Amino acid sequence: MARKRVLVTGGAGFLGSHLCDRFIAEGYHVIAMDNLITGNLENIEHLFKLEQFEFYHHDVSKFVHVPGKLDYILHFASPASPIDYLKIPIQTLKVGSLGTHNLLGLAMAKKARMLIASTSEVYGDPLVHPQSEDYWGNVNPVGPRGCYDEAKRFQEAMTMAYQMHHGLETRIVRIFNTYGPRMRLDDGRVLPAFLSQALRGEPLSIFGDGSQTRSFCYVDDLVEGIYRLLLSDYHMPVNIGNPSEITIRQFAEEICKLTGAELNIEYQPLPTDDPQKRQPDISKAREVLGWEPKVDRAEGLQRTLEYFKQKVKVPAERMVN
Repeated sequence: MARKRVLVTGGAGFLGSHLCDRFIAEGYHVIAMDNLITGNLENIEHLFKLEQFEFYHHDVSKFVHVPGKLDYILHFASPASPIDYLKIPIQTLKVGSLGTHNLLGLAMAKKARMLIASTSEVYGDPLVHPQSEDYWGNVNPVGPRGCYDEAKRFQEAMTMAYQMHHGLETRIVRIFNTYGPRMRLDDGRVLPAFLSQALRGEPLSIFGDGSQTRSFCYVDDLVEGIYRLLLSDYHMPVNIGNPSEITIRQFAEEICKLTGAELNIEYQPLPTDDPQKRQPDISKAREVLGWEPKVDRAEGLQRTLEYFKQKVKVPAERMVN
């Protein structure tokens, strides 16, 4: 039988590249698409030698054409960290709106099932804790983060409209903070920032007083949840994340202990609309998908550290034999 074919947009990015790996391992023919604004070909270069892998250098905000049949489309193209979407807000809005519209049209033409990567940011700075899928959020549409938050909220609305009006098979995953190998060192998110700073012997930058919380999910767990959701019969949004919550200050202490760095913190002003709480309610994922995270933070951080050690230029005085 012919291999099933899957298109992964944002395929050269952190999450997209791990999804390409998973679908290759499951026996699919994988087409990765990326305009490489924030993606990196290094993340998928090990796949180029495979006949069941293709790469298209393309911006999905423009018309998207893929020859041949498609069984599934996973839309993961988007800047995903504040440092990126504050730098390119219009491209961020376009990939969430025009890009989503183009890919939904492609899914219709190919009779493919489409899964979109939404985000915990649709909940904004939440007034409900933990956040469940029936919470509508507390989002500032005209704040600096609005370009990302509202692009994702529009993406969900557009996807649901195609599902209800056209009967298109769609899936929506709301992704909470995820980490692991292939994260960009300079992407501005707390984990790569802390690990890079600790390895270089620099002070760890904490925005605000460090009392805000995050919940970190290892990338392999996230990919498993996404894979199960794609193949499920459930079309409403599903939170995928790790409910183990930690303050940023506590997280800084964990990173220093892990790397052997001295705890040295540099406090900086809290960015506008930065969420104070972030913890997923994963009851729906447990019930519908039989999914919950398996990799605890200690193990996941150790795996991620090994990757960062290869990427971060460590000063000679901090080199350990």
